[in-house]
Amino acid sequence: MKFLGNVLATVVGLFVFLMMFVFGIIIIATIFSGDSEEVSVKNNSVIELDMSKVTEDYGGKIFYKDFNKFQTNHDGLFNVINAIEKAKTDPDIKGISILNDESELGMAQRKALRDALENFKKSGKFVMAYANSYTQKEYYLNSVANTIYLNPVGDFDFKGLSAEIMFFKDLQEKTGVKMEVIRHGKYKSAVEPFLENKMSDANREQTSALLNSIWSSVTADISKSRNIPVTKLNEIANGLLARTPEMAKAEKLVDVVAYEDVYHDAIRKILKVENDKDYNKVSILDYAEKIATTSEAEDSKDKIALIYAQGEIKSGEGDVNTIGEGSMRRSLIEARKDKDVKAIVLRINSPGGNALTSDLIWREIEITKKIKPVVVSMGNYAASGGYYIACNANKIFAENNTITGSIGVFGILPNFSPLATKIGLHTEQVKTNENAAEYSPFLPLDEKFKAITLEGVEHIYKTFVAHVAQGRKMTFAQVDSIAQGRVWSGSEALKIGLVDKIGGMDDAIKYAAGLVKLKNYKTEDFPEYEKSIKELFQNLGLPFAKSKESFIKEEFGTETYKIMEQIKRIQSKKGIQAIMPFEINIQ
Repeated sequence: MKFLGNVLATVVGLFVFLMMFVFGIIIIATIFSGDSEEVSVKNNSVIELDMSKVTEDYGGKIFYKDFNKFQTNHDGLFNVINAIEKAKTDPDIKGISILNDESELGMAQRKALRDALENFKKSGKFVMAYANSYTQKEYYLNSVANTIYLNPVGDFDFKGLSAEIMFFKDLQEKTGVKMEVIRHGKYKSAVEPFLENKMSDANREQTSALLNSIWSSVTADISKSRNIPVTKLNEIANGLLARTPEMAKAEKLVDVVAYEDVYHDAIRKILKVENDKDYNKVSILDYAEKIATTSEAEDSKDKIALIYAQGEIKSGEGDVNTIGEGSMRRSLIEARKDKDVKAIVLRINSPGGNALTSDLIWREIEITKKIKPVVVSMGNYAASGGYYIACNANKIFAENNTITGSIGVFGILPNFSPLATKIGLHTEQVKTNENAAEYSPFLPLDEKFKAITLEGVEHIYKTFVAHVAQGRKMTFAQVDSIAQGRVWSGSEALKIGLVDKIGGMDDAIKYAAGLVKLKNYKTEDFPEYEKSIKELFQNLGLPFAKSKESFIKEEFGTETYKIMEQIKRIQSKKGIQAIMPFEINIQ
């Protein structure tokens, strides 16, 4: 019986393997066949602006080494913005509908999208918005619409910005798990939660200044779109005067309080479609795909390379969510060697990360800049390591609500020696030389080791400040006075010389073109990320290759996954880091 059982198990295993293999081959063949159905846009159509699946500026080009094939994704923010620009002159597109949109875009990304919608409205075509409820972030985007609808029993959130920081000092003492911190910079509050039980004056100062600067930018844009003075908007926020749909309408923050069917009837009326008939719709991502794959190529051979640096900075290849020296350095080398590429725009959306990787990318930009101009466009974040790789560019553009600066570094070492003592675990080291032993998380931090590590932190900080001073044409002392790990908004950074101009990606591209006197040009996106077949299967979500991240999201929800990811990021920050002082979730 045992023999028969083993045979049966083997047969079943082979069958499952073959099924998975065949299924994988079919999926791969489908992806690389190039026979995807072309998106059809009917006459008298409306674009539905659903941004729930758009998280990054750049969708990414992926090179699958096992197949020697490329896959290009057109689901990045700037694919959407390019599609909106094209829709202005597309006779089949009559308007844009923002319907119950919920996205994870940051404030600077929303600003870029908002500007594109403002520009679209200049064509005379409509932008309309409806929501069952509005968060502040969603309202900021939706406020650009010609007409704003809100469900009669919906929520309306308009109260100003806040930030919350959790502290772990007492938790460390109770658990016996301690994070040893070595830092430079009085504002480096990424490590403050491990050292204190409350916010320092320096941290409170920078957080308050940052929130007020971003709120000023948000209210200025809403004021312009809704024709409501900023003072009145602050009065509404302070008194919660728009907390119900009718109150929001009375304060002119929304135009119509009605159900969704009334909203659709209003669009039908504009399109001259009968109430009992459906009107033509196309999703923004489908339309972006169509534009990206069918647009006519520019006549000019001249190009501007758009290199996207998005996510935390880590060692290795990198991908669409992380910045790695592999893909970044390869992109910069390819762009500077391509004779048709005349200038480079580096789009940065990063809170920073690994200090060594940041320096490697900085060096590649320094080499590239001697051959071709490099212009930086900052997104939601270009902080710490994100600013490190920006500081030597020919010109730096940021949005008013970009979070930047954070010029500082720190080292963080997990230490379990208090816990080990509690549970009766003892560790000893034997060594041939005085400094032969590596740092042990199971022994108290040696003061000599701490001093040497601090020396390394100080060296990187001085290098960072020197790079900024050189790139921004400032003295070391001038940079040091605005550094110390402090974060600044884009508008504040302009005043102190960390950025050159307030503007978006399009402004940076036009400036780069002007530097090399180009009137006719096309753009080319970088990086091209190298992936393996295993990573392909994980991205496809196949049951036999499903990533643990996908599993957690499905079983426990996205919010739980975000909390776990934050804990994971804290635990992974070993060694010297050049990363933003804290994670801010603006609501």
